[in-house]
Amino acid sequence: MKELLIKYRLEIAGVIAGAIAGYAYWHYVGCASGSCSITSRPLNSTLYGAMMGSLLFSMFRNNKLKKDTHNNE
Repeated sequence: MKELLIKYRLEIAGVIAGAIAGYAYWHYVGCASGSCSITSRPLNSTLYGAMMGSLLFSMFRNNKLKKDTHNNE
C-alpha cells in the first residue's frame, strides 16, 4: 500500500489540489441559476476539479524505462 502511495504521489496531490480548487470555484464563482451542470452543485464541481487536477499533475510524471526493457528485444 505504501509503495502505491509513493508511486502515485503526483496524482494524489493533483486530486487533492483539484478538489480544493473545484470547491473554491463553486464557492466564489459558481452558478446561481442552477443551469450549469458542473458548477451548480459543490459535489459536481469538487469531483470535476479532482479529476482535472489528477490529469494535470500526471503530465509531470517522469516515465523512465529500465535498461532491461530495451535490451530484451
